[in-house]
Amino acid sequence: MRIHRKLFWLVACGLVVGLTASAQSRKPGLYVVTTTMTWQKSPFPGMMAHMGRKPHTTKVCVTQAEIDKYGTAPPRAQRDCKIENVVKKANGMTAEEVCTGPMSGKGDIQASWTDATHTTTKVHYVGAMKMGSESKPIEWTVESTSVYEGADCGKVKPMKVK
Repeated sequence: MRIHRKLFWLVACGLVVGLTASAQSRKPGLYVVTTTMTWQKSPFPGMMAHMGRKPHTTKVCVTQAEIDKYGTAPPRAQRDCKIENVVKKANGMTAEEVCTGPMSGKGDIQASWTDATHTTTKVHYVGAMKMGSESKPIEWTVESTSVYEGADCGKVKPMKVK
């Protein structure tokens, strides 16, 4: 019985160390990020069919400091928004994007990775947008994949994170 317990704890500790090593091996450098945005509630109801759903690809330079804080390419907060409550795990991270001002609300951020070079991220945002004297409800989801391209960012500069 004691041997089984010791074996269980040895395997459990090995698994934790392996997962931690996976998170620590995330690489700073150039990532290709492909993003798709879907509106659930748009401030422009007649334009719902035309907004989002087309993938958009861009290159992002991720620094070691960003890897240390977020584990991946950091969420890019909009104006009047902050990234809060970051919880980094061995195979992912969660956070919240909290916005005040003309666009107010909260986005739940979930990122996950299975290796040092690939990340999937989902942000679901619910809030309101001021349009003149009115405030219109908004809700959208952004899903993205990030793929590591190399250590050299070339002409792509790291973005400033709020």
